[in-house]
Amino acid sequence: MKVNVIETPLILHELTKIRDRHTGGIAFRKGLTHIGRYFGYEITKSFAYKEKEVDTPLGAAKGIEIEDMKNVLMVNVLRASMPLVDGFLKVFPDARVGIVSAFRGSPPNFEISIDYIRVPKIKKEDIVIVADPMVATGSTMIRVLRELKRFGEPKREIIACVITTQYAIERLENEYPSVELYTAAIDPEIDEHGYIIPGLGDAGDRAFSKA
Repeated sequence: MKVNVIETPLILHELTKIRDRHTGGIAFRKGLTHIGRYFGYEITKSFAYKEKEVDTPLGAAKGIEIEDMKNVLMVNVLRASMPLVDGFLKVFPDARVGIVSAFRGSPPNFEISIDYIRVPKIKKEDIVIVADPMVATGSTMIRVLRELKRFGEPKREIIACVITTQYAIERLENEYPSVELYTAAIDPEIDEHGYIIPGLGDAGDRAFSKA
């Protein structure tokens, strides 16, 4: 599995803000949206493109067309992913969007239940991007990827998360070695409740709090 840790100053700046316990809900959501947009820019660096020529008002100019921009399918893992996906859609406005409502149960088993799933048919030319801010143990993501197999086989599958762990990476690599992962940080620990340490807390609660 190819792991891409995006440590540009701008992403790390936003990550630092959302890690801060004093950051309120509105600023937290904005931070996730900004990171989603920056991740989108990074992912386009790996997209196929072709050269083309266009006519400007004053003459011809050479340029490119990124063909894969029209082949993106975003998968929104509710609920914490909503601001992250919003950022991605600013880069991929033509993307189709799927929704998965997944819930992780209590420790120690952390059983995953899927309450709702609605995903467009996946085509062989698609690039599927599954967005989830926190991938701690990998259990939720493994279950989501398994469910997506029912909708077709894409050209590429990408996991986009703000923070993950080495434990999750190893589990995902064992189950889905061809999947790519983009993240801003790999944190060192998971506590007994399944939270990443230091992480940023419960992303869903922080994103949709009243603060």
